[in-house]
Amino acid sequence: MRIIFHGENAASFSQGFEELVGPNAQIRILPDVLAGPSDREAYAAAQAIIGVKFDADLPMPAGLKLFHVPGAGYDAVDLARLPAQAHLCNCFGHEQAISEYVMSALLARAIPLTDADARLRRGDWAYWAGSPDRVHGEIAGQTIGLLGFGHIGKAIARRAKAFEMTVHVANRSQVATSALVDRAFGLDELEAFCGSVDALVVSVPLTADTTGLVGKAALAAMKPGAVILNVGRGPTIDEAALFEALRDRRIGGAVIDTWYRYPNAGEPNILPSKLPFHELSNVLMTPHMSGWTSGTISRRQRTMADNITRCLSGAALTNVVREGRA
Repeated sequence: MRIIFHGENAASFSQGFEELVGPNAQIRILPDVLAGPSDREAYAAAQAIIGVKFDADLPMPAGLKLFHVPGAGYDAVDLARLPAQAHLCNCFGHEQAISEYVMSALLARAIPLTDADARLRRGDWAYWAGSPDRVHGEIAGQTIGLLGFGHIGKAIARRAKAFEMTVHVANRSQVATSALVDRAFGLDELEAFCGSVDALVVSVPLTADTTGLVGKAALAAMKPGAVILNVGRGPTIDEAALFEALRDRRIGGAVIDTWYRYPNAGEPNILPSKLPFHELSNVLMTPHMSGWTSGTISRRQRTMADNITRCLSGAALTNVVREGRA
C-alpha cells in the first residue's frame, strides 16, 4: 500500500511505522506545503494518507482507501471533498496524557511546590507547618466538572476519584451516575452545572454546536474561586467572555492548553489569542501540549498501523468517523 505522511504533525508518527505495517508498504513523508510536481504526484497516488487536513488546495487522491487523522479532531478535513470510497478514521490514545496534565495543573494550584522551593532557597519558610496562616490547599473534597464525557472525560474522572474528588458531568448524551460520576447534567443545564463545581474541565470537540458553548452566562454562573481548564478546542469557550471573566477576577483562574490562534508560516511565534491573556497573572498558558507524549505517539501509531492492515485485508476498521462507499 502507498502510504503518505502529510505534514510535520503526521511525520511525528512515521519513525518505526514500517515495522508495524510490514516491508511491502511504500511510505513517503511530505511537507505541509507540497513543494512541487513530485510531491503532488505522490499525494495524488496515495492509497492511505495520514494527515491533519484535506482541502481544495491538495491534489485529489482518486485511489484513496483510507484517510487517517493522527489525532481526535478532524475539523480540518473537508468531508464533502474526500473521495467517496475512502474511509475516514481518527485516533485517541491521548486521554492518559491529558488526564495527567489536568491533575498536575490542579495539584500545582493547590500545592505550591515551586514557590515553596524558591522561597526556602532564600531562607523564607513561608509554608512551614504549624500555623494556620501558612496552610496550602488540597484537591480532595473538591468538585470537578467534566464538560464532555468521552475518552478524556472518563480518564480524568478515574484519576479524580483516586484523589477523592466529587465528579460532576455535563454531556450531550445522557450519563448515568456511577462509581465515577456523582451527578450528571444535560447541556440544557449548563449554568447549573458550571455553578456546582470548583474546577471545570472542557474537553468537548469543536463543532457548530459546541463553538462558544461556554459563554458569558456559563462563566457568570461559576463560583468566584473556581478554575476553568480547556483541553478540548479553544473556541468551545467564548474568547472575549473568558478574557473578561479572568481580567475582572470573576472566576479564580484558568489553565488553557487549546487556543484561538496557532503558529503559521508567516507568524511562527504568534501569541495564542488576539486578547492579552499573557498579561493575566491568574492564567496558566501552555502550547497545546497536554496530550503530546511519547506514550500518545506510540498508542496512535499502533491504531493507524492496525487500521491500514485491516483496510488491506478487508476487515472492519476502528475509530471510524465516516465509512467509505464502494
